[in-house]
Amino acid sequence: MDSSSGISSNSSGQQNSGSEGHLMDQRKRKRMISNRESARRSRLRKQNHLDGLMAQVAELRKESQQIIAGLNATTQNYMSVEADNAILRAQMAELSHRLQSLDEIVSFVANPEPLAHGMADYPAGLGNGYWNCSSQPIMMAASTSADYEFLF
Repeated sequence: MDSSSGISSNSSGQQNSGSEGHLMDQRKRKRMISNRESARRSRLRKQNHLDGLMAQVAELRKESQQIIAGLNATTQNYMSVEADNAILRAQMAELSHRLQSLDEIVSFVANPEPLAHGMADYPAGLGNGYWNCSSQPIMMAASTSADYEFLF
């Protein structure tokens, strides 16, 4: 009995060991399949993330080009406005000078006394004052002469 029980236990141990080995192989295969599936999902997530980043790069490049185009248009508009302002400032200075001259003429016409204008020290050869003093005519730019014809 001893020997038969030993043999029977030994053969059942081999059967246990064989079924355990088979069970271990199934677990290994199952784990390997699970790992492969996990790796596949990880690659898909990585690819989706990369695709999202590439789309974001394309969108940011498009936005950057739009900003640059807007900046260029704004800069060009600024330069045009600056040029217009320079022209207007020159015209304003010219018109201010003319206005001052006309104010002096009106003041003289209203009060022709040379002493009232501090002209007592002028030499006698200058005539009766203001009209003979200026040898330069009042000039106006050609582009604005039609706008201000009423001044003359």
